Amino acid sequence: MAFNIALSGLNAVTGQLDQISNNIANNGTYGFKSGRANFAAAYSQGQPGGVYIGSTTQSLGIGGNVLATGRGLDAAIQGRGFFVSRDSSGALVYSRLGMFGVDKDGFVVDALDRRVQGYSNASGGTLGDLSVPTEAMPAEASTSLRYAGNMSADWQPPAAAFDMADATTYNGVQVSSVYDSLGRQHTLSQYFVRGAGNEVTVYYALDGVLLDDGTGPVTSTLQFGPTGQLLAPAGAVALDLGTPTGAEPLQVAVNYTGSTFFGGDFTTTTNRADGNPPGTVVEVTLAEDGSIQVQYSNGRLLEAGRLALAVFPNEDGLTPVDGTSWKPNPSTGEPIYGQAGAGVIGSLAVASLEASNVDMATELVNLMTAQQSYQANSKVLTTESEMVRSLMQAL
Repeated sequence: MAFNIALSGLNAVTGQLDQISNNIANNGTYGFKSGRANFAAAYSQGQPGGVYIGSTTQSLGIGGNVLATGRGLDAAIQGRGFFVSRDSSGALVYSRLGMFGVDKDGFVVDALDRRVQGYSNASGGTLGDLSVPTEAMPAEASTSLRYAGNMSADWQPPAAAFDMADATTYNGVQVSSVYDSLGRQHTLSQYFVRGAGNEVTVYYALDGVLLDDGTGPVTSTLQFGPTGQLLAPAGAVALDLGTPTGAEPLQVAVNYTGSTFFGGDFTTTTNRADGNPPGTVVEVTLAEDGSIQVQYSNGRLLEAGRLALAVFPNEDGLTPVDGTSWKPNPSTGEPIYGQAGAGVIGSLAVASLEASNVDMATELVNLMTAQQSYQANSKVLTTESEMVRSLMQAL
């Protein structure tokens, strides 16, 4: 019996040493979670029969240090949660390793080339493969311009009639960029002229040529109330900018909502037109909200989707797939999906990765303790062997 008990102790300690060795070996593995072998007593017909490894405790709830990598598609979860990927068999796996990339087909993949799961937009929706556009962005003509600024109440009406070439005939000018259907950039200039009362007349010029509808310069009038707030126009001002060579007619609606008429300097707070020249993808990065940002060479930034994260009622019960991935089982409960920072789901630290949570000092102490246990069980076997030899010699 003593032989069997000591042998079971050696087998159990060997399993413990394997677990400790695996922890130490993965000290530098991003997203790795350490484990601990738990011993259990074995009994046979009410008699002690030795020891065995009854279970392995995972440290999924203990986070590793967050290490900055500077790489745009790296992310670390701060708090609860797992990244979600789909492997080649179609099964979902869950990981703390946020090292992502884009494959040749434009799909976002993890470090093991599994397709990362997420939502197509900020409002959520159906969970699915995340992808980014790989084709060039076509040119898009401008159709609207949002402009807001303060038309200084200190302006004085010019003495002479408006003349674009004479700066004394207008009080302020602001230049905006618009694009035609071929993606070519044009300059739309707005000349502001103080009129009677709280009125400001706006003249327009495209590429240095004053807009004229055949009856005279194209103008619009901004009317402000006694508290400096914009009263008219109530909607956008439609401008026909003509037809650039080889392009479609260019028509832009200018919205002045938010403009004011206060004393002080003439200032601009918003000056933004839609439309864009053609562009190619130059960079794909992650934002802290989990959104995948696609940067184009034309300066446009588009969101291609958002990462999905998952939490489980019993995360420690997850079944390991590899050193940094797990899959659920009946003991874990159903996964709860969401976006970073929602509810109990942790936030993201972008351009960073979560380091292994292995505590080397603890593992080395455990290693020495296991070695002593191994030696003790070996000593029992040696002593038992000597006793049996002595007994046999006495017979």
